[in-house]
Amino acid sequence: MRNILITSALPYANGSIHIGHLVEYIQTDIWARFQNMRGNKCIYVCADDTHGTPIMLRAQKENITPEQVIERYSIEHQKDFADFSVCFDNFYSTNSDENRELANTIYNRLKSAGHITQRVIKQAYDPEEKMFLPDRFIKGECPRCGAADQYGDNCEVCGATYSPTELKNAVSAVSGATPIEKESEHIFCKLQDFEEMLKTWVRSEHLQSEVVNKLDEWLKVGLQDWDISRDAPFFGFEIPDAPGKYFYVWWDAPIGYMASFSNLCDRRDDLDFDAFWGQDSQYELYHFIGKDIVYHHALFWPAMLHGANFRKPTAIFVHGFLTVDGQKMSKSRGTFITARTYLNNLDPEYLRYYYAGKLAGNFQDIDLNLDDFLLRVNSDLVGKVVNIASRCAGFIKKRFDNKLAATCSEPQLYQDFVDAGETIAQHYESRDYGKAMRDIMALADRANQYIDEKKPWVLAKQDGMDQQVHDVCSTGLNLFRVLLTYLKPVLPVMAEKVETFLNIEPLDWKNYQAPLLDHSINKFKPLMTRIEQENIDKMLEQSKQDLAGEKPAEKQAKKSNNDPIAAEIQFDDFAKIDLRIAKIIKAEHVEGADKLLRLTLDIGDETRNVFAGIKSAYKPEDLEGKLTVMVANLAPRKMRFGISEGMVLAAGPGGEDLFILTPDEGAQPGMRVK
Repeated sequence: MRNILITSALPYANGSIHIGHLVEYIQTDIWARFQNMRGNKCIYVCADDTHGTPIMLRAQKENITPEQVIERYSIEHQKDFADFSVCFDNFYSTNSDENRELANTIYNRLKSAGHITQRVIKQAYDPEEKMFLPDRFIKGECPRCGAADQYGDNCEVCGATYSPTELKNAVSAVSGATPIEKESEHIFCKLQDFEEMLKTWVRSEHLQSEVVNKLDEWLKVGLQDWDISRDAPFFGFEIPDAPGKYFYVWWDAPIGYMASFSNLCDRRDDLDFDAFWGQDSQYELYHFIGKDIVYHHALFWPAMLHGANFRKPTAIFVHGFLTVDGQKMSKSRGTFITARTYLNNLDPEYLRYYYAGKLAGNFQDIDLNLDDFLLRVNSDLVGKVVNIASRCAGFIKKRFDNKLAATCSEPQLYQDFVDAGETIAQHYESRDYGKAMRDIMALADRANQYIDEKKPWVLAKQDGMDQQVHDVCSTGLNLFRVLLTYLKPVLPVMAEKVETFLNIEPLDWKNYQAPLLDHSINKFKPLMTRIEQENIDKMLEQSKQDLAGEKPAEKQAKKSNNDPIAAEIQFDDFAKIDLRIAKIIKAEHVEGADKLLRLTLDIGDETRNVFAGIKSAYKPEDLEGKLTVMVANLAPRKMRFGISEGMVLAAGPGGEDLFILTPDEGAQPGMRVK
């Protein structure tokens, strides 16, 4: 028996769980369920990430305490996870006594070993709110290209990175005040002390090859001191021997894995904290994370653990992001779907199965294509798997008093299904759930083909063929039992229904080796219904309504936090802007720019070259051929990538929620927008 501890990245306690988050939690839950079905001891812990400036500011605006914000989202998160059958052994909070104690312990051990240093730095400071401002809470004009409304760490127009102090006409996104520079002594972890250890650890099969390549790029540049402190006011843990200084959230967030497990150990006699986290532990430890937080988990975290004499992870499993219908999740299209909105309209096991069919054990993005989603679930789960039971159960009930045959008429066919189990198990072990689902559905096809060939509905009409009908339908239900064993990590609710229907002990990876013979079953009840298009449509519409129905106070809070109103202009100023319809005839990535796409635009009588900071929201191939709106009389601007001859209009808070303006049908390139 293996002893395994696994975690998922901690959801932030300042917002709802959405279907993008669920990729990770469903992936982890499937692996935990599989390991336990194999007879291993697999413990799955998680927690809400509860500290930082955003939660502090949200509490202030709602006139409640940060603890009340945390409690509200903790209840919501745990309900959503439970309804998606994500089964944690413990779900906790980083705002806990256990986490404080462990954060202090790791800090003190690193400090005693000489890995902590201090120095004075200059930071942006909001004189009205009397607080230092994180980079993402400062906005202004890019110091490189002059683009307005850019964040304090990078420009979404030209792709430049810089210090917040370099922003022109900077304003605080909290109050709208002009930040001032202020000195403060900060505390740093000397990551360079761990470079050689990290180089060895990273290349020792703890990570996927794609992740190793990315980490090698960072390690070749060399690691810098890591600022682990934040100034008051801040919601978090105060640093020992440093009054007014608080741990940066990325210090105590991963320690939340340890704290959640410690809390569980206090309530379970069969678990020992040191056995799992001690420096010489022989147990297994795995983290499931998204590719956007690799740096924190594969460099910062092993360094912290190593320096504090704790064990490092056995491996870190990195997955990609979710797209919906080939595009970033979008609030305007209704595809930014919260867990609760999904649950209000569709069976959660549909999504668990669809994600499983897409996951391949690597960190490539996966796409939720809603048309394919409907077809695949209806075809595979309803049309193939459930169909086996529904075709056979009626005959067993009506003709044989719900009792299976005393002998197995197809021992080789049954053995073929059993023999497939080890290959399917290997796919689960390597997190290549897509291959596992394909193998399982191939077996389902064989079972249906067997029933089609034997035609029990025809045999039932012939005299003297009762035994044959009994044999065929009993074999069909035994094959169905094997299939549900293999599907149980993905479909735990359906598996439980099948255990009741077949009148059997919980399915695991050992108890299906022999068929059920001369065995009484219970009345068959529907296991799953088909997805209807109207349910998907309702879900998308509800997602749009969720956005439109936000309370005015919430909308105002977002505006004041992120989008301070610019200085007023006169109508004559606005009238000078020449807006034209443009057709995107070519779109391509810009080498060396993280957020730019190069667009070739047809505006009727000429073409223009424009750089647009929309890479985070669009793939080049999805843009070509589309119509959009551009500022045609903007003076050309020289950028380090070339000359930009205009500006494409887009709206949104940024990142994946950024939308270019698209005209209605009938618009033609070159038309003026009035």
